[in-house]
Amino acid sequence: MKTLTAKEEEIMGFFWEKGPMFVKQLVELYDEPRPHFNTLSTIVRGLEEKGYLSHTAFGNTYQYYATVSRDDFSRRTLRGVISKYFNNSYLGAVSSLVKEEDISLKELKELIRQVEEGEQEKKQ
Repeated sequence: MKTLTAKEEEIMGFFWEKGPMFVKQLVELYDEPRPHFNTLSTIVRGLEEKGYLSHTAFGNTYQYYATVSRDDFSRRTLRGVISKYFNNSYLGAVSSLVKEEDISLKELKELIRQVEEGEQEKKQ
């Protein structure tokens, strides 16, 4: 699936939070000065072309909805980062977090405990 720009990701956040909506409703979610309707409409159509959104027609207007969940997007994005920056090594990513002290030893132990519990549940 294609990557998203920061603005596309922001718009997807609205769809994930609010559910299906028309572009007019999307415009109203922004503070003043709001982006122009045509600008958001163009971005929304681009998200549809990328496979992140689809629509239902109501006469000559469209209600858009997310076709990719936030969780799926997060997983794919994480995989992409690990592939691009850590040579597909999840161990390398976690090691980097520990070295940079972005994750404590206590948090790492908790993560290991959760993974072990998940493995045990799979076996049952």
